[in-house]
Amino acid sequence: MEEKRSHRRVTLQTEITCTPEGGDAFVATCHDISLGGMFINSESPQPAFGTKLTVQITLPGQRGPLQLPCVVRWNKSDGFGVQFGLLGARETHAITRLAR
Repeated sequence: MEEKRSHRRVTLQTEITCTPEGGDAFVATCHDISLGGMFINSESPQPAFGTKLTVQITLPGQRGPLQLPCVVRWNKSDGFGVQFGLLGARETHAITRLAR
């Protein structure tokens, strides 16, 4: 199978908080992350394709949590994939440094 991702993904299993636009926050687990997005392990709830949400995550080496704007791009039985929206310099630097 040909890899179509533009950015290298790294395994990162850490607790995150997901807040869908206009919905209630829920806790899930990040499975992997890249500059383009992440896979989130969550059997329930499963936000629908196209749902905008904010993911709060503390990456290794960061003093506090980052707020990452996302859009759900696909769902599976054990989780869902999100694509990041416009990231700030702090967020971009933190993810890039982690992915090295």
